[in-house]
Amino acid sequence: MDLKIKGKTALVAASSKGLGKAIAAALAEEGANIMLSGRNEAALKNAAEELSGLGSGTVSYEVCDLANGEEIKALVEKTAEVHGTVDMLVNNVGGPKGGSLLELTDDDWTSSFELHLLSYIRLIREAFPYLKKNGGRIINIASSSVKQPIPGLLLSNTFRMGIVGLTKSLAEELAEHRILMNTLAPGRIATDRVADLDRQKAEKTGLSERQVKEDFEQQIPLGAYGKPEEFAQYASFLLSECNTYMTGQTLLIDGGMVKAI
Repeated sequence: MDLKIKGKTALVAASSKGLGKAIAAALAEEGANIMLSGRNEAALKNAAEELSGLGSGTVSYEVCDLANGEEIKALVEKTAEVHGTVDMLVNNVGGPKGGSLLELTDDDWTSSFELHLLSYIRLIREAFPYLKKNGGRIINIASSSVKQPIPGLLLSNTFRMGIVGLTKSLAEELAEHRILMNTLAPGRIATDRVADLDRQKAEKTGLSERQVKEDFEQQIPLGAYGKPEEFAQYASFLLSECNTYMTGQTLLIDGGMVKAI
């Protein structure tokens, strides 16, 4: 399927690895121009080299701390300077730290709000002047915790729900500009983040990492963790010109793991 995004520009946050990188790669293969971003310049450079040549578009990168509003503004401006505009925005960031009510401090809550929710708001606000020109697309990456809270991840359970409310509200507000916005909520996708969560659980339970993974896989009807490139297929469609009528929705990509309706 031709997604009709050849020559269009995607700004992908937190894209030196994991889901962000997988989405950037899928878009690059369709001929889109890509702006990668993240805090680690060496990792960004390596990712840009890997993605260059996948399609007919160009791949660039910019170092950005998503907890910093000024750096977010500079990231969007750099994208427009290098590629001319922003047609697609992927809001993404590494997952919040684990912890329970009594373990988490006020600083934990404040910093998580700024990184895991306010960064999305800032990116949308800064990219809006470009997105409205031709009717852009926005994807907000959340977590399966928006449907079923995950034990030990209180910050994620709280702020990921904020992303759902943001998506639903702004989808209506931005519709007059033909900007379509949706949330994708991954389940157990085989990324470094999920591997780290598995390691933490193994340490707490005394199980091996293999056993932890197998236990999770038994809870997934499809019987395996998802691949980042599988997740990216759904994101690339929703970001494309083939998506003309879906907005404000939250979609689980979890192999059937979450039992909530």
